Amino acid sequence: MSNILNAIHNLAETKITKLIEHYNNGSGNRVTNVGDALERYIQDLFANTLNEADEEQRNIKISKIFSYQGNTTNPPDSMLMNGDAIEVKKIESHSASLALNSSFPKQKLFNDDSRITPACKTCEDWTEKDIIYAIGHTNKKEVKHLWLVYGSCYCADRSIYENIANKITSGIESIPNVELAKTNELARANKVDPLGITYLRVRGMWGIEHPSKVFKYIYTKDELASFSLTCIMTKEKFESFSKEDRELVLSSSLVKTIEKKIKNPDNPANLIDAILITLDLYKWR
Repeated sequence: MSNILNAIHNLAETKITKLIEHYNNGSGNRVTNVGDALERYIQDLFANTLNEADEEQRNIKISKIFSYQGNTTNPPDSMLMNGDAIEVKKIESHSASLALNSSFPKQKLFNDDSRITPACKTCEDWTEKDIIYAIGHTNKKEVKHLWLVYGSCYCADRSIYENIANKITSGIESIPNVELAKTNELARANKVDPLGITYLRVRGMWGIEHPSKVFKYIYTKDELASFSLTCIMTKEKFESFSKEDRELVLSSSLVKTIEKKIKNPDNPANLIDAILITLDLYKWR
């Protein structure tokens, strides 16, 4: 079983941040797309397989750590066995907003979500999972800044987003003489013209501000660092990990951990006890 603290420790130990170069090192597992490389990189951080050159052995280790690996159209990108869900986002600017497309922001991942696949729902016995947004700021070759942010610190309760979506759907349904079809999108209206040959799809295109903007009141990136990792979780979540895992991540001289107060995504007037974990790498060290 792996978790986010193991992933941070593995990064501190390997110090690997070059994506394309690392995955095209003659092992036969060539990766030319930096987005695909980032997803593989996140998997390897959690599975401690960054230095596993044998693809068969890597697959065996990955299968023991992850219960699910997803696709590009349905959340999440992966799920840890008896652990958290992970959604990976690649951006090419350190503060660009995140495009979530038809999937609204998630405080947690729920098994009854219509947007997740049957394979995801049945890969293990689960009802809800904490979700990590793994956001990589990359150039064409390497990851420059990696954010690991829990949805519980970042996103509101799903009822907030569902309420907006439901009101839009209800408004469309109130239009007279419109034939609606069942869909995971906001709405689909069929036969909207006299011949009955035209249809209208109404899709939600969700987006959310980058964590660097959301959490700028507790964290500012060291611009001198060639690579930075920033992790934010509630103190309650941090303390839910074993003492051994907490001591493991704290044992690294590269990792800094500090308690912070962050705004509650459901009510910013209330503050949540949180843990900020950072790791900076410098080219001259």
